[in-house]
Amino acid sequence: MREQGVVLPTKEEGAEPVKRPMKPGRRRPRRQESKDDVTTKEEEEKVEEEQEEKKEEVAQAEEVVEEKAEEDDVKDAWDLSDDEEEEEEVKTDEPASTKEKTPAVKSKDAKADEDDGESDDESGSDEDESDEEDSEEESDSEDDEEEEDTADTRAKETPEERIHRRREEAEKNRTLDHLRSPVVCVLGHVDTGKTKILDKIRRTHVQDGEAGGITQQIGATNIPKEAIQEQTKMCRQFAKAELKIPALLVIDTPGHESFSNLRTRGSSLCDIAILVVDIMHGLEPQTIESINLLKQKKTPFVVALNKIDRLFDWKSSPHTDVVNVIKKQKTNTKLEFDERVQQTVTEFAEQGLNAALYYDNKDPRTYISMVPTSAHSGDGMGNLIALIAEFSQTLLAKRLMYSDDLQCTVLEVKSLPGLGTTIDVVLVNGTLREGDTIVVAGQEGAIVTQIRGLLMPEPLREMRVKNPYNHFKELQAAQGVKVLAKELDKAVAGTQLLVANYPDEVDLMKVDVCRALEATLRSFKLSDRGVIVQASTLGSLEALLEFLRTSKIPYAGINIGPVHRRDIMKAMVMLEHDNQYAVILAFDVKIEREAQELADKEGIKIFQADIIYHLFDSFMQYRDELKQKKRDEFKHIAVFPCKIRILPQFIFNSRDPIVVGVQIEAGVVKNGTPLCVPSKEFVDVGIVTSIEVNHKTMDTARKGQEVCLKIEPLPGEAPKMYGRHFDNTDLLVSKVTRQSIDAVKNWFREDLQKTDWQLMIELKKIFEII
Repeated sequence: MREQGVVLPTKEEGAEPVKRPMKPGRRRPRRQESKDDVTTKEEEEKVEEEQEEKKEEVAQAEEVVEEKAEEDDVKDAWDLSDDEEEEEEVKTDEPASTKEKTPAVKSKDAKADEDDGESDDESGSDEDESDEEDSEEESDSEDDEEEEDTADTRAKETPEERIHRRREEAEKNRTLDHLRSPVVCVLGHVDTGKTKILDKIRRTHVQDGEAGGITQQIGATNIPKEAIQEQTKMCRQFAKAELKIPALLVIDTPGHESFSNLRTRGSSLCDIAILVVDIMHGLEPQTIESINLLKQKKTPFVVALNKIDRLFDWKSSPHTDVVNVIKKQKTNTKLEFDERVQQTVTEFAEQGLNAALYYDNKDPRTYISMVPTSAHSGDGMGNLIALIAEFSQTLLAKRLMYSDDLQCTVLEVKSLPGLGTTIDVVLVNGTLREGDTIVVAGQEGAIVTQIRGLLMPEPLREMRVKNPYNHFKELQAAQGVKVLAKELDKAVAGTQLLVANYPDEVDLMKVDVCRALEATLRSFKLSDRGVIVQASTLGSLEALLEFLRTSKIPYAGINIGPVHRRDIMKAMVMLEHDNQYAVILAFDVKIEREAQELADKEGIKIFQADIIYHLFDSFMQYRDELKQKKRDEFKHIAVFPCKIRILPQFIFNSRDPIVVGVQIEAGVVKNGTPLCVPSKEFVDVGIVTSIEVNHKTMDTARKGQEVCLKIEPLPGEAPKMYGRHFDNTDLLVSKVTRQSIDAVKNWFREDLQKTDWQLMIELKKIFEII
């Protein structure tokens, strides 16, 4: 080999030691690293570097040999015979064989070394093997240690830190490639056709099944990708583009004024809104309220100019693009359409908003797009869905990036036959799984329970309407989901649903949930005297209380859920204070039998209704009846304040009864008003029994009027005489007492004006009434 010019490294020059196979069953224990081991490792590294240099020299030597061989060969490569080729192969293989032979030489040396002693053997051949094992085990142990470290740090984390870290990670992982379904909210005035629009999209009849055709709760509907593509076929530009969003989740909110809180809750959930405006009526009170809500929450929205089929001589074509449908209309229909659109644009301008028809809108960021629609005939529905979908995946793409951080709101709490009490939730972000531990706000504190089942209606079906449900093990946002779990009877709608991933997070979440509910309930200011209010959900409770506040009806107790015996006991307290408030207003809740029996026995009135307006109407009617009874009862006690000056030229009878013409200087004179003269030591003149103007009898006379009064003496007292006991220089005033003032305050307050009350205060001072 050396003759061929190959330089072989000797043992002294640092040749590789032989690796002897280990004897079976003999495995040395892993030694802990000492200082000596560290030094030996450094030496080994030096040896390895030297070996690499030697190998490079060997490779160079081989190249030199090959070049010489090529120079010696005069024959061309293709003229070589098989024998010569074999020789060539042998020559080229020789360096490799020399390499193979070297370990044998080394092994002899190694054997010689082995004879020197056991210690050398350990440091020689087996040391190499143990080092390799050590390095492998070290790398494994390092990985394990890293995992253990992260596990340890996570275990050491407080629940607050863990939740915060999860949120940060979820925020980092959001991408534009993974969009969730946008939550679309339908807002507008009562009766503009919000639910009807959804019914048209879903091809259902939810609106017909609602109490009075009025939406009383928030409903959620999932419109899948296939349905969006199917219903937007007529929009050619949109049909060509790729649809990135998986579905649309649509929330339908009630329109009437009492439900501003439900609209607030709906709009706080939603990413984009559809504001339904009746083209025949323009902007109405709740429409303006909805606009203000959307402005406040900075929610982008599209306007559905609904009821275009009501335009005179409208020819509908639901499967055609609405732009072409409008073009095909007769001239007078087009003119009416343009006029009404212009009117709506002006009304939007009054609210400080720019609006334009969507096909004329060059700048969707500054101008609100209006889509002409008809929920009745179906015109423009495809265009509306297409516009919502297009805005969602272009202008709102960043907002719709899916996040693993759970964001879930309880919409309704419902009891279903066969399923027990369930909660309808809107899952905006994150994932819900069967078996998750959830924390929800309850009427008597936080509820901690496990999800037993996740139900969803068929696509294009309303969640609040009874439908066959599909069961799911896991659901990803955004969806309207019905959650099955134990102990949900006392859950409160309108609050957050939280999922605890670790047991130590439960207590923290309980505190959060309770704090949010307390803040909501604290915002309802209870008075000492008032009605008791019961409602099925937090949403409808807020709506009821808002109405009571505007109607100036005080409420002493509020509750969510059915009417129990204890609620009747609360109302019974009002019997002692004020009869008219011994009432329970129950909206969309059941009344337990024993509660009803107790109420009948004690004379507590329970008003029950499914439509919020009916509840108010029946209560107001009851209140008016009660008030009328009380007025009749206190009519003879209540004395209205008045100040009268006698006109000397109109004295028709001076004694028993006194009939005189008077001018009313202040206050109100009614039949039955007792009169006296403060300037003549409060002498009682008598009681007004008749008031006449131009020979016509009247019940009352107000300030500034000149009337004729008939004054009869008080029973049991000597009749007083005009001219002897008093004359035209004396002012006559009504004789008020503490009892009469209280009666006027309680039952006749609205009959008096502000000036009358000022006169009442003046009379109080004159008569020294405390």
